[in-house]
Amino acid sequence: MVLYNGTTQTTERIVNPDSEYLKEVPEHLRTYEDCVAYWPNQTYIGNVHPDELAQVEAPWYDKKMENASRYGKYGEIMPEEEFLFLVQISDQFEVVKLEKNFVEKYKGQFAANPIITEDISSQIEDGVELSEIEGYVNDEHAEALYFNHELVGCVKRAHDIDQNLSAHVMHENLMSKATSVLALLYAVRNAGIEKADVEYVIDCAEEACGDMNQRGGGNFAKAAAEVAGLVSASGSDARGFCAAPTHALIEAAALVKSGAYKCVAVTAGGCTAKLGMNGKDHIKKGLPILEDCLGGFCVILAENDGVNPEIDLSMLGRHSVGTGSAPQNVIGSLVADPLDRAGMKITDIDKFSPEMQNPDITKPAGAGDVPLANYKMIAALAVKRGELDRKEIGEFPAKHGLTGWAPTQGHIPSGVPYVGFAREDILEGKIKNAMIIGKGSLFLGRMTNLFDGVSFVIHGNTKAQEEAAAGVSEDEVKGLIAKAMKEFAATLIAE
Repeated sequence: MVLYNGTTQTTERIVNPDSEYLKEVPEHLRTYEDCVAYWPNQTYIGNVHPDELAQVEAPWYDKKMENASRYGKYGEIMPEEEFLFLVQISDQFEVVKLEKNFVEKYKGQFAANPIITEDISSQIEDGVELSEIEGYVNDEHAEALYFNHELVGCVKRAHDIDQNLSAHVMHENLMSKATSVLALLYAVRNAGIEKADVEYVIDCAEEACGDMNQRGGGNFAKAAAEVAGLVSASGSDARGFCAAPTHALIEAAALVKSGAYKCVAVTAGGCTAKLGMNGKDHIKKGLPILEDCLGGFCVILAENDGVNPEIDLSMLGRHSVGTGSAPQNVIGSLVADPLDRAGMKITDIDKFSPEMQNPDITKPAGAGDVPLANYKMIAALAVKRGELDRKEIGEFPAKHGLTGWAPTQGHIPSGVPYVGFAREDILEGKIKNAMIIGKGSLFLGRMTNLFDGVSFVIHGNTKAQEEAAAGVSEDEVKGLIAKAMKEFAATLIAE
């Protein structure tokens, strides 16, 4: 997919079909094993803590992690030959076709995955002849599916003339949907809940699905929930470029806090367009193409259980219409303003998680170390506010920041990759709180030149303190109500 679906490569094929770059791409693609052994990928699935990654000398692309596992406590690195089955299962309109020998060879491998239950694997369809797939690709503009440089399937168009249902769009959307399904499956399992417990799903990826009459009508959330088996869930899509996950988590927290829903899943699948996005710079510098994974994530938000960390809805940062796009204004609105309202200093936040892009990817492309640049701006703001000594700016990133590890999939690295680690770090007492920051470049949609961003703070559970301050606990209230009802019933019987 890097070669055939990443926009850097597809654009090059249009403007310069005989490009030397396109000829070099296959030689710079990593093996699946190399991808699994890559330190940032192991961090993403939870086998390596960001603090541990920070101790590994960069760059990381030339250093393999010993005994790296495909499976992690947060998820997995699923190989492409298995992922294509999940894509086919996610297809409800028979546009995905897989070659019969490919199906026979790999369907057992897919079904053996512990996260793939029988009700999912049983939906694998029989494969078709290679000649049929070639016909769709050559004569009907289907998007080809390759594995090990061999044609093994295709995604057909879903309408003869509707460009919004073209093979290209269907391919892009099904890949996003399938990665979201995988993330949902892991999140439900890891949260220790039943699939039926999820009442609402919010998808915050960067794709749009619809037809010619409503190009972005949706709904990825409900579509993915269906495949994942979340039978009690409704859902909707939230969009905001890279800031969307943070927007969605705030919305989900508000829905749960208000009592509208007891359990909400915030999910997003990956983006094929960004595969190999910086490939030209990577190849030019002799690197492998590092943008070779579709990222996905899911966070489960539920009613306060008195144990797990909370999203504090009284400490929300937001870039408003009137904020402006100057960096100091942006950081001020997202970091300083919500802390001021809570009477806190910047240094009171133990960890900040802004744009957590992997510097292995961004530095060779000339974009520098994105997380580090964010931390320097936050530190400079703290100095300006008199909350940090200028001499401490150099220490701030290590003390209050994180080393980037997320794939450059747009929305995927935007703050949320640390949420799982933040939960664990708070429960273990390593930190008291963390600020998640999402920022988005709205100008890309050509509707506005405005910047965008929101933030929120996660901190330890305060339910016990709140109940103590109120003088009576929730359990005691329930007990008093039960006692009153019992006495009332006894009175009725006596009468």
